[in-house]
This record gives sequence, C-alpha cells and structure tokens, in this order.
Amino acid sequence: MVLYIRGMKKNETNIILNSNRLILREFELSDAEEIYKLNSDKEVIRYTGDIAFESVEAASEFLSNYNDYELNGYGRWAVIEKESKAFRGWCGLKYHSEGFTDIGFRFHRMYWGNGYASESAKSVLDYGFNSLCLTEIIGRASQENIASIKVLEKIGMKFWKKDVCEGIPNSVYYKLDKN
Repeated sequence: MVLYIRGMKKNETNIILNSNRLILREFELSDAEEIYKLNSDKEVIRYTGDIAFESVEAASEFLSNYNDYELNGYGRWAVIEKESKAFRGWCGLKYHSEGFTDIGFRFHRMYWGNGYASESAKSVLDYGFNSLCLTEIIGRASQENIASIKVLEKIGMKFWKKDVCEGIPNSVYYKLDKN
C-alpha cells in the first residue's frame, strides 16, 4: 500500500536498505525534530554550506516538500540503528540537474567515529549501482573535511578533481564507476 502525504511518499515499511547495524528508509514527517537538531549543530554543517533550520516546523516543511523520491526514484534516506531503532543521521543519493548523482551523509556528532557513515554509504553505493543501475556516483567534500574524505576513500571512491562545490572553494570531488 502506498500513500502520499503532503508530497511525501509513504508505504508500510518505507525501508530502502538494510546493512549489518542500520536501516535506511525514506524520510518521514516524524523525522523533523531529528533533522532540525542535526542541522542545528554548527560542527555537523560546518563544511556543507547549509544553514540551520530556524525551527522544527521549518524542518517539517522541508520534509513535506522533499520530492526527490518521486522525481528521481531515490534521494537522501534516514539512517536508523537497528538495535535502538533511533535516528542517527542520513545517507543517500542526490541527482543534480548538471547530470550527475552524488552520495552524501550527515550524522549527529555524538555518533561520529562509529562507522555509521562508511557502513551506510557502502550500502548506498551498492544499491545505486546494482538496483538503480547508475553507472557513476560522485562524492564531494570540502578539502578541510578530512573525516568525510576518509569515508569516500574507504568506500572505494577515487580522487577526481578539485573544484567549487555548493559555493565552497577548494572542494574535492571523488567518483566511482560501476565497473
């Protein structure tokens, strides 16, 4: 059964991927408070160029209008720890109008260093190549964001170039081809 609630696709499970410790599922409106908290942490968004949501309501509005699943068949997904069933962050794919798909991830700071980014990102790459039949996935990070660069390298991505990313100069681009 599939329902659409204010532009957001809902189904009975909403689960996209399972890894050893994590479930990746589509965002739900009930994620608004966690998304708000995540983007309110200046360290979490330090290298992203994003600004914090002004309120939980603003995060809820963002989620209500998030339509990547319908437009592209994929998007960013909530990362839920299986054991605790708690929201840890997000990871997923994003199609850009310039004609490429990137992988991205963001986690609550208290969970950094637990391998959630690498575990979820590896699952997302596999899904992108094997289920979505993508032929190339890009990873982008500020040159100063050493932790994210390490994740991109750990999941097998190779340095491609330096360029501006979302207005951030000195960003590094990584990519991985299906083959």
